[in-house]
Amino acid sequence: MYLAVIAAGLFAGFVNTLAGSGSLITLPLLMFLGLPANIANGTNRIGVFVQSLVSSISFKKQKLYTVGESLWMSVPAIAGALLGSLIAVKINERMMELLIGGLLVFMFFVILYKPEQWVRDHAHSPAMKRRWWVPVVFFIIGIYGGFIQAGVGFFLLAALVLGTGMGLTRANAHKVLIVAAMTAIALVVFILSNQVYYLYGIILAVGQGAGAWLGSKVAVSWGPRVVRVILLVAIMASAIKLTGLYDLVAGLF
Repeated sequence: MYLAVIAAGLFAGFVNTLAGSGSLITLPLLMFLGLPANIANGTNRIGVFVQSLVSSISFKKQKLYTVGESLWMSVPAIAGALLGSLIAVKINERMMELLIGGLLVFMFFVILYKPEQWVRDHAHSPAMKRRWWVPVVFFIIGIYGGFIQAGVGFFLLAALVLGTGMGLTRANAHKVLIVAAMTAIALVVFILSNQVYYLYGIILAVGQGAGAWLGSKVAVSWGPRVVRVILLVAIMASAIKLTGLYDLVAGLF
């Protein structure tokens, strides 16, 4: 089981570097390894937080963002994450399984649409615009991120590019800082609710850190395409299992 968690962490870190949405792999895996859906949801945040924190520090050293510049977007996202995580810890296990299964189906089609390419095509100048509705959008995204987390990076990146007009590189730097802040507050809620399995979480975090480092070093042209195929197959297989479709079909035969 530990080897499986490390492998999932490595792959998730690699996926997050090349394509994004590594939590769509780690979250179902933690459930398949025997963790209840609620605890898997909380445990997954440890790896996400560590990876986001490391990336944030790296981007800060490269002077791609300032904390003050991100503050007006981070605060509503943190508030939303607090609300979303408080809702998540109150939902029963079976309902959470169905919600995660439904989310996987939704994200399958989102990833199939190639959202990172769409965001790249809509990236603008490095100048940041402060539209009044942007904090509202970040609050809503924060609720989603606090509730489940998986795939939140796509939504944040789109909101940053379309809502503030900044370029893709700076938007990605702001994104990881906001994810780190959101995940930190959500992780506290899950810890206080005893919905974190620390051993798996720490092992996952180590694997994700190593996977992110590997992904940044291995620049191969086929990487994103291969990762996308593997990610789509894994997501759909997990969704079929979690929604009960596998048991339904198996029962017919």
